[in-house]
Amino acid sequence: MTGGPMKIADEKPPAAGGFPPCDPRTYMAAERTFLAWIRTGIALMGFGFVIARFGLFLQELALNKTMATDKHGGFSLPTGVALIAIGILVTVVAAIRHHRQIQAIDRGEFREAYGQTFAFSVAGILALTGLAVAIYLLTMV
Repeated sequence: MTGGPMKIADEKPPAAGGFPPCDPRTYMAAERTFLAWIRTGIALMGFGFVIARFGLFLQELALNKTMATDKHGGFSLPTGVALIAIGILVTVVAAIRHHRQIQAIDRGEFREAYGQTFAFSVAGILALTGLAVAIYLLTMV
């Protein structure tokens, strides 16, 4: 040390990611990740609302143009509600994971504490939902 003010980075040896556990950048990165998951949950809930209301739009269109809607009448509401529920689940799990991540960072165990299972699960559910909506729209033609 050169006699200057002691920096946070000088207090402890770096963790596995190259930053010491008490480095504010580590906490800020965890906060950004948490906010990204919150944004994902909000987007899922909004998309679910749009899909749920899409069925009402089809019913109105059918009334104006005398189209038959009995074939696909019950798809959009359950799909929309499911996406809203997934959005709520993503938001709750994100809050729990963020709390656990901060605790793990404080203990210096952050790298070992979390895998990518949750992210891949959400991505898989969204891919399947997108595929189901695409098939639904294609069968309406």
